[in-house]
Amino acid sequence: MSEQSAITTTSYKSVYSSIQSFESAQRIAASLADSALVPNTYRGQGGLPNCIIAIEIANRMGISPFQVMQNLNVIHGRPSWSSQFIIGLIKSCGRFEGFDYHEGEDFCQCSAFLKDGAGTPVSGPKITLEMARKEGWTKNSKWSTMPQTMLRYRAASAFGRFHIPDLILGIQSVEENEVIDAEVAVVPAATESTLDKVQDLLVPKTEPVQVPTPEPISHVPEPDDFFD
Repeated sequence: MSEQSAITTTSYKSVYSSIQSFESAQRIAASLADSALVPNTYRGQGGLPNCIIAIEIANRMGISPFQVMQNLNVIHGRPSWSSQFIIGLIKSCGRFEGFDYHEGEDFCQCSAFLKDGAGTPVSGPKITLEMARKEGWTKNSKWSTMPQTMLRYRAASAFGRFHIPDLILGIQSVEENEVIDAEVAVVPAATESTLDKVQDLLVPKTEPVQVPTPEPISHVPEPDDFFD
């Protein structure tokens, strides 16, 4: 069976489906974790769980676990496909022909024809440099040094999300995940008027207590007055 058909037709048995399957996956994972050819994420005792997950993904996709390991990266704690891998899937899955890039200086869009007997044209979203700036993708310095390549990667990833979501398993590309920042709530510095308003809410205002002024003493009694 060719790799083209394997990706789309191979049935798989989950490594978590039985104790026997899991034990078998553990043995395979151990051998992979000992290899110097796999990325650091999968090496050693600490990489064993990652190896098992890579085997599970590989079984679902009908490809080699080693291929998954070479192309699945962890960005900000998220599994992320390399864009080259997504492009390879699009071209080798057997669903399309004539995959191509339509591009200019500041945009790129991917298109292809379905192998449905009618040659139905399909395309992905049009990716532009303006879009990249507005979405914050240009935080990656590669947008300054190699913008056309980044446009291609983004356009191909978008095409893959629309047309082969079952093959990429809903996993985003490296370029999509690397610009995700932790959401931080920015609280403006409190001004004097803001603090006054808070103080008014916490401590209710009270009217000042009026202390009556004592009347002046008109006569100071003498000591003899007390014995009359």
